[in-house]
Amino acid sequence: MMSFSLGQLGLIVLGYLGALFTTAYSVERGWVPRHWVRHPLVYIFSLGVYASAWAFYGSVGMANQYGYGFLAYYLGISGAFVMSPILLRPILHIARIYQLGSLADLLAFRYRSRLAGMLVSVFTLAVVIPMLTLQISAIADTLHLLNSEWPATTLAFGFCIIMIIFAVLFGARHVSPREKHEGLVFALAFESLLKLTAILVLAGVALFGIFDQVGGLEQWLIDNQDRLSNQQITLQEGPWRTLLLVFFAAAIVMPHMFHVTFTENVNSDALKPASWGFPLFLLAMSMAVPPILWAGIYLDVQTPAEYFAIGIGLKLESPFLVILTFVGGLAAASGIMIVITLATAAMFLNHLVLPFHKPSPRHDFYRWLLWMRRSLIAGILLLAYGFYRSVGADLDLNRLGILAFVAALQFLPGVLGLLYWPKSNRKGFLSGLIAGILVWIYAMLLPFSELALGWNVPLPLAAVDESNWHLAALSAFAINLLLFVLVSLSSKQKASEMSAAEACSIDTVSRPSRRPLIAGNSNDVIMSLSKPLGRYVAEREVYQALTDLDLPSYEDRPYALRRLRARLEANLSGLMGPTVAHDIVSRYLPFQENAELSEDIYQIEQRLEGFHDRLSGLAGELDNLRRYHRQTLERLPMGVCSLADDGEILMWNQAMTELTQIDAAQVTGSHLSRLPPPWNQLLQDFVVNEPMHEHKKRVDIGARPRWYSLHKSVIKPSGGQPGGIVVLMEDQTETQLLEDELMHSERLASIGRLAAGVAHEIGNPITGIDCLAQTIRYETDNPELLEMANQIQEQTKRVTRIVQSLMNFAHAGHHSTEHEPVSLAHVIDEAMQLLRLSKRSQDIAFINECAADVMMLGDDQRLVQVFVNLLSNARDASEPGQTIRVVAETDEHQVVLRIIDQGHGIPADKVDRIFEPFFTTKDVGKGTGLGLSLVYSIIEEHYGHIAIESPVADGRGTCVKVSLPRYHHIEESEPVA
Repeated sequence: MMSFSLGQLGLIVLGYLGALFTTAYSVERGWVPRHWVRHPLVYIFSLGVYASAWAFYGSVGMANQYGYGFLAYYLGISGAFVMSPILLRPILHIARIYQLGSLADLLAFRYRSRLAGMLVSVFTLAVVIPMLTLQISAIADTLHLLNSEWPATTLAFGFCIIMIIFAVLFGARHVSPREKHEGLVFALAFESLLKLTAILVLAGVALFGIFDQVGGLEQWLIDNQDRLSNQQITLQEGPWRTLLLVFFAAAIVMPHMFHVTFTENVNSDALKPASWGFPLFLLAMSMAVPPILWAGIYLDVQTPAEYFAIGIGLKLESPFLVILTFVGGLAAASGIMIVITLATAAMFLNHLVLPFHKPSPRHDFYRWLLWMRRSLIAGILLLAYGFYRSVGADLDLNRLGILAFVAALQFLPGVLGLLYWPKSNRKGFLSGLIAGILVWIYAMLLPFSELALGWNVPLPLAAVDESNWHLAALSAFAINLLLFVLVSLSSKQKASEMSAAEACSIDTVSRPSRRPLIAGNSNDVIMSLSKPLGRYVAEREVYQALTDLDLPSYEDRPYALRRLRARLEANLSGLMGPTVAHDIVSRYLPFQENAELSEDIYQIEQRLEGFHDRLSGLAGELDNLRRYHRQTLERLPMGVCSLADDGEILMWNQAMTELTQIDAAQVTGSHLSRLPPPWNQLLQDFVVNEPMHEHKKRVDIGARPRWYSLHKSVIKPSGGQPGGIVVLMEDQTETQLLEDELMHSERLASIGRLAAGVAHEIGNPITGIDCLAQTIRYETDNPELLEMANQIQEQTKRVTRIVQSLMNFAHAGHHSTEHEPVSLAHVIDEAMQLLRLSKRSQDIAFINECAADVMMLGDDQRLVQVFVNLLSNARDASEPGQTIRVVAETDEHQVVLRIIDQGHGIPADKVDRIFEPFFTTKDVGKGTGLGLSLVYSIIEEHYGHIAIESPVADGRGTCVKVSLPRYHHIEESEPVA
């Protein structure tokens, strides 16, 4: 018989595992395109880790023993994936939210029991050790078939040492314990594709290379029908159903399947194509089994039926076929060994090591976790080798597989209760699990071991064999399930269990409370967690949680701190298990005592959004109604702010964001006192005060006044509905401006009427005085009297000009749209004359340097209004004794006026905003900010331009530059003859 040297076999093993590691490493280094790594096909093929050495070798033995009953191995788990929307997807959702990385994490979280996590971890050994032993036995036996110089046990030990090294390289190479092993997943997809190719090539050789020599497979089957049927045990109804059940449960409860399906899943949508893609992969694997079995029988291969795959190549003396088959089997065994040891090591670390021993906060916690995981990986594989040496080497692959899958079946009641029975509790789960494992040990492990070792044992143990093992399996499961139900019904749930049941149930949403934390901000959270974790780990975990939640590095909002606490517990759960994480968070980040408040409506609504696609019927209709009303409030053209009874902001709609320029994400969950001014004082005062309405409340924002109307309504708690206050805010600024404009127009009209009356009343006595002065001039030659008469007439003219200026300015609001030639010097003089009437102007010198012949087309009354505003601003900025000058420069097309003062100037950051309505550099109450805005509008009406330069010199003074089009008078000339 063909054989290989130990060096050749070692090179094949190390070469394949090295290629597998290179594949994973290339993904980690980014050499493989990211869209390849995260493609759904990669996830589907990575699930092929389920097809272990039992699928590659042992399924041929099952087919030889049970005929087509071997299909149960593929159909059971395929059924679980077909049911993924109601079975796998809810578990993935829970595992992702709460960072649950193993079955022990999931069950410990649901039943809020450290003991549950510990027992699940310990009992997982009943699954892991037979399953690892199966892989070790398969590889050792095939190595022994290819090289009989070394005993199988020695070959098995060497293989275990190699697998320890590569398991550490694949899953325990980096310090970070929560990383997704995308390289490992890609490598698993590669090994699944390799073993599928190997088994299909072998089946193709059987179909088209072996049976073609005897007239075809169909004819050979007809000729050897009796021979084939005599070799097979009829698979009765009991074993068939039991096989379907145990393989159905494998999708969830087997450690390697949980790890790949849930823990390493980076795209929940990949479960949709996997629900049909993975069954197709298993179908392709299963189709190759019968041709391999029949080819082995036809060739009379001298190996056990489970090793027909390797025996066919040896019989045909084909090195290529032998090496391809061996590599396929090696891929099937090594993939599951790596994943199962990584998953189990994490489980043991979280539930058997950390609850009893945590390193001092002074140590590097992450590095300690890394070396502990490496030690556990080595320990698990060495323990499996010990079982192989003592018992496993004498058990065939089918018995080892059945032992592992039936032991895993004992976890199924707890998982189903987690999803579909909120009333199930810790006592029921633990009672059923312990009873089921004890029955498994007594009725299956001991009989199989004793039969393998050839011991003489009394009944009934020795009566359990391949024909009736299903009775023991069903007995263990039935007792487990019965106790789980009865004890759960007869005992009471704890409050923590009820909360966890709500969090895990697929039909309900948890109802979180708004209890505040004792820690007042994120820095306090770091200080609190530094006690158990150390400062470095605490900072790293808190900042990671803040990043996950898209929150700032410093956070003090009560709602955000509650979210931070929940996220920290989830992240620490992924780091050290849910029970240890829950204990740390409960002890060092407690809620305030006697502060039980209403439910957190906002967080409940966020959870409902996550469940939206899973609600149907009346629940779906109610959720659609909720979403409609939510959108109505969000898009209401009026600011809406919903407050809890303690003043915490629960809702802040889009209109509120537009009014205040504060985003909802920044304020939701905080109190009104945390709002920036002026909104904190405005809303706080309104909520505290008795009036339910406040109309046109003035708010100064950046020296610009705005007006808001406020309304509130109190919601009283009733029927479980929390109480609170709803505040509505409406912008009334435009309405107020319109009213001010109307009042201004009316005031101008009143001033006009008053000025007209004053002018009429003053005009008569002034005319009389002027007449008396003229009479004096005509009737006397006395120089003194003549001088006195001249002075009287000058003063009466001055009074007349003042009255006329007042009337012109009062009628400035009623201007004509038709422009006339205007003397700018006259307009400026009139504006200065009006300002000199004020006491504030008595100590300021106004100088007009504009030439009298400078003309333009315009409205003289509105231009007077312009220069009154500009000169009054210059006066207000000046100090007594200073001068304000108006200088004019002209060219052919325009005149440029510069109003220059010696005042304090305008800050550079405010120059660009000086013409905005309501913007002013004056103190509140001393200016409306409308003057320059009005000036800007009038200048534009006259096709001019205005600009401001400040400071002018030595950091002081302001120059207002006004450019206006110049008017040229054209005299008519006589026509030339």
